[in-house]
Order: sequence, then structure tokens, then C-alpha cells
Amino acid sequence: MNQSLPLTWILSVLVALALVTLSGPNAASQAAPAAQPTLPDSPDAHLGRGYDALRDDKYEVAAAEFRAALKLDSKLTLRARFPLAVALFEMKKPDEARQEFETVRRETGDHPNISYYLGRLDLDELHFESAIRNLNQAIEKPPFPDTAYYLGFAYFKQGDLAAAEKWLKEAAQSIPHDARVQYQLGLVYRKQGREQEAKQAVALSGEQRQRDSSESQMRIECAQKLDQAPREDAHAVCERLYDADDAEKLTELGTIYGQHGDVEAALKPLRRAAELAPQSPQMQYNLALAYYQLNQFEEARAPLSKAVTRWSDIFRLATLYGAVLSKLGEDLAAYQALQHAHELNAQDAATADLLYLATLSVARKAQSARQYPDALRYFHEAAKLKSQEPGPHRGLADVYKLTGRSAQATTEQREADRLASGFEKTQ
Repeated sequence: MNQSLPLTWILSVLVALALVTLSGPNAASQAAPAAQPTLPDSPDAHLGRGYDALRDDKYEVAAAEFRAALKLDSKLTLRARFPLAVALFEMKKPDEARQEFETVRRETGDHPNISYYLGRLDLDELHFESAIRNLNQAIEKPPFPDTAYYLGFAYFKQGDLAAAEKWLKEAAQSIPHDARVQYQLGLVYRKQGREQEAKQAVALSGEQRQRDSSESQMRIECAQKLDQAPREDAHAVCERLYDADDAEKLTELGTIYGQHGDVEAALKPLRRAAELAPQSPQMQYNLALAYYQLNQFEEARAPLSKAVTRWSDIFRLATLYGAVLSKLGEDLAAYQALQHAHELNAQDAATADLLYLATLSVARKAQSARQYPDALRYFHEAAKLKSQEPGPHRGLADVYKLTGRSAQATTEQREADRLASGFEKTQ
């Protein structure tokens, strides 16, 4: 029963829970990136790495990062303890996961998202009465499309066939392509003596499983055609995978296009997926990345701007947003976004490179505007980011000359010359 959930669903739930914390007087400070530099050992840095690990299905890494965040700040119930519980659930550690979910419930009160996971754990442990109670709380505002399926399954195991039929029919509406639903309905009908309906439901389940297998084969064929055939022929195959009402399938199709170099074709399914799942940061990231790769930077900004406000701890979102702002010439905003991304993951070299360039840019602009204290600060930051680069020291030398500090200007110019000389020798 402990079937793994699509990551986009998990991240969407984490977004919804994070937003609960943003309704009080401190909402602005929680939603915005920190103004002051954050140490790599900070809660935000651990949260960023934890969410990144969740995205990559690296649940052990995610759990370690969320535990580290909680060690530094035990009040991060929704931002750290809940995703820790989710990671433990995915790692098949039910006792530890239940302990964390119960702690979240005690500290924050009942919430459909928490009830869903507790209900899933109850089912795995064959505690059907408790599962029904928890899943009934979750169904008030279903966090995942399969909530009704699990509630129907629990009622079936408890022997309440009428309730099982009701919720399984509800599941057939929310997850119409899931073969488990019709199969389970078939078992309910058989128990009720409705043999003809049972046969029809089981047959439909078999058709859906066959369709899933066919779609899997079609995805393989789509990828092969994109590599080997003319694009028009490839599109004829790939577009058979397009399902305007299924965000997961659309994302899979867009990903196939992107991985095989047809980013323009990826836009259509990724745009529709983002429309279907506006609260999913992953869907917004996918769409923004496609726009970025096509040099459509203004279009890339739109899905990112709201996502980074709602979900400020996701490293990839912050980095891509900073890169987009840099391309749009908004240097200060790019610097701020990239600085936050670097705080979340100081080990990422590509982000450090982007931040270095953005820092140099804002330093030079501050110098041109005769904002010399700001220029000095930014040049010093750039020098720390790239200690072997002569550029920041040349900038410092220029600013010191302009402000009449000749001794410091000479020192910085010598350092710039030394670094430049060393760089030339390595060429």
C-alpha cells in the first residue's frame, strides 16, 4: 500500500503547508529572502538543500538536512519537520514518520495534509478504523488526488461496502487513469453480488494497465524518434502522449522534449501543466527553464516571480530567477536572488559564478553613480567569491583613487596585477 507519490504532488503539499505560516504579522519576513548573508550552516541553507534532495528523490539526504535545520531552530515545524516526516515516509520508516507527523499535528493542529499521511500509515499497519478517521479528515480538502482511493480502500477492508463504493467512485473522477481504482471497485461489486459490474470494472482496470504499458512504450518511441527522425515525424508520435487534463503526463512529455533538444516543443505541455498545477513550484520551474533556454526571459520571469515568493527555500528556483533577472538587465534584483541561492547552497559552482558576475555588475553601477561606499562593499564581496580574479581588485583600486585613498589604491592595483600575471602564466 505504501506506493510512492509523484514528487510534484509532494512539493505542492509542502507549498500549501508553508503558506499556512505566512498568514500572520511576520509573513513578509518569512516569505522574502534574508537581507543579511546566511552561513552555510544556517536553517535556511539546510532547508534549501533538503528541498533539493526531495526533488531528486534523495530521501536520506533530505531527512539529514531537515534534522539539521530543526537542530538549529526547533520551531520550524511546517518548513522542516513536516518534510522530514514525508522523507521518512518515502524511506519506508513508518515509526519515525508517524512520530514526526504526530509532532506536527500537536504543534499546528489538524490539517488534511497530515491526516492523509497518518491515514496511509494506518493502512500499512492494518489499522483500518484509524485510517478511516484520518482519511475522512483529509478528504475535506484532499491534498492528493488519490485521497479518495485510500479512503475507499480503508472502508472496503473495514467491511463497509457502501462507503467503499462511494469513495472509490469519487476516486474514479479524481484519478480516472489509475487502474487500482477500477480493480478495487470490482472487488467491492463482487462482495455485493454484482458480478456483471465486477467483471466490467476488472476488465476496465486491465485496459488501463495495458494503456499504461502502451504509453510507456510510446515514451520510449518518442525519445528515439526525437534523436533519429525528422522533427515532424517525431512530433506525430510524441503528441499522442499529450493529455490536456493530466499535469504529470504533460510534465513527462515536456521533459522528454527538453532532454532531446526540442525545447520549443516542450513549451506547450509544460505551459499546460503549469496551468493545471499553479501551486506546484516544480511545474513553474519547468516552464520557466524552458523559456530561459529559448531566451524568452520576460516570459520566464512570470512563473518564477510568484513561486520564489511562496517557496523561498528552493535553491533551483532562486538560482533560475537570478539568472533570468540578470538576462533582463535587472542587476540589483539578480544579485539579491543569487545571493540568497548561494546562501542556500554555497557548494554550487555555477550559482557562485553567476553571483560573482552579478556582484561585479552592481559594483560597477554603484561606482558609475558615485555611490562609492556601496561600490567598495560589492567589490569586496566579489573578491571573496573569486579570490583569484583580478577584476574586483581593479575595481577597488579605481574607487580608492576616486575617493583620494592613494595608498589603498596602490595596494589593490598591485594585487590585481599579481593575480593577472599569475593567470597569464597558467595560459
